[in-house]
Order: sequence, then structure tokens, then C-alpha cells
Amino acid sequence: MTSSRLPGQLTLPVSLEIEGNALEYDILAEKASALGRAGERAERMLARLKDHDADPEMRAKLVRQAAKAVYAYFIQRELCGFRRHDDIIRQYAIPREVLVRLGAM
Repeated sequence: MTSSRLPGQLTLPVSLEIEGNALEYDILAEKASALGRAGERAERMLARLKDHDADPEMRAKLVRQAAKAVYAYFIQRELCGFRRHDDIIRQYAIPREVLVRLGAM
């Protein structure tokens, strides 16, 4: 006896659906973890920048580092589906000099 499927019944076998969900879960977990790491790095770099204001050359270096960290954080947020960064800019009090390096102003 042969079994045939009607065209409307194109579903995956249950085992493939479960494996697909497990993969999706792993991807989402990695995205969330990467987002957390990127946020922590941006926060650290911004704190270093905030604590420093003496040497102009060192400050310029810290601005570049902070901008790089914030940029990476913004990219990771966008990969997670967060397109607007206004709240983050306020929450982290990202200075104008960092935002200018990102082209945000």
C-alpha cells in the first residue's frame, strides 16, 4: 500500500520541526548573549570616556574607542530587531562627540 500526500499537506515531520525550533532557540540565545556583551562593552567604554577629560590626545582616543563600541552595540541591536536607538542614547547618556563619530547627528 502506498501513501500519498495532497499538495495542501506539505508539513515537516515532527522531528524536523523540533530540530528547527531548537536551532532557532540557539540562534536567539546567541543573539541575546552577544547583545548583552556589546552593551556591557559600550557601557564600559562610555564610563572610561566620562571619567577622563585631562589629556586631549587621550580623550580623542577614548572617543574613538567609545564610538566603536557604541557602533557595535547598535549593529547588534539591529540584528536583534531593534531599529531605534533613542532610548539607549538617553539611557547611556552617549555624548554628542561620540554620536558625531557615528554620523548620528
